[in-house]
Amino acid sequence: MSVGDLGSWCAVVGLDLALRAYPAGDPIRDAGQLRLLERFRARLHPSLHWSTEVPLPIEGDLRAWDAVIRGDGWRLPVEAETVLNDLQALERRLNLKLRDGGTEHVILLVADTTRNRRALAAAPGAFANLPLGTREVLRALARGEQPGGSGIVIL
Repeated sequence: MSVGDLGSWCAVVGLDLALRAYPAGDPIRDAGQLRLLERFRARLHPSLHWSTEVPLPIEGDLRAWDAVIRGDGWRLPVEAETVLNDLQALERRLNLKLRDGGTEHVILLVADTTRNRRALAAAPGAFANLPLGTREVLRALARGEQPGGSGIVIL
């Protein structure tokens, strides 16, 4: 039955037809990202502090790090991506946040999917300023230590 037919049927019995559309899928739009961040958080040493949606320290700036890990005398922002689409735009966004966020290092947390691995493999020069790999970063953070640089974690 079409919407027009349904409207006609309602009119015959003295009713007005009102329709609403709702987003399909998970009610939390960033649920995949939240799950990715939680998988990463579970790998951290218990002594490390974890905060999410940490605003950049610029008044009026609406940007925020997805998470920030804090250890004794250090902090490390985390930017989580479930789907890699435009690597240049992502790299630009990360570099601007590093510049404006008052930090030297960042972890790019990427969901481990075939699509994301292909995207990273197709652009080997991308993210040259993120030299540490998954194992190095996870090993250090599991010990409660600062990884010592920026890196990409595929999880």
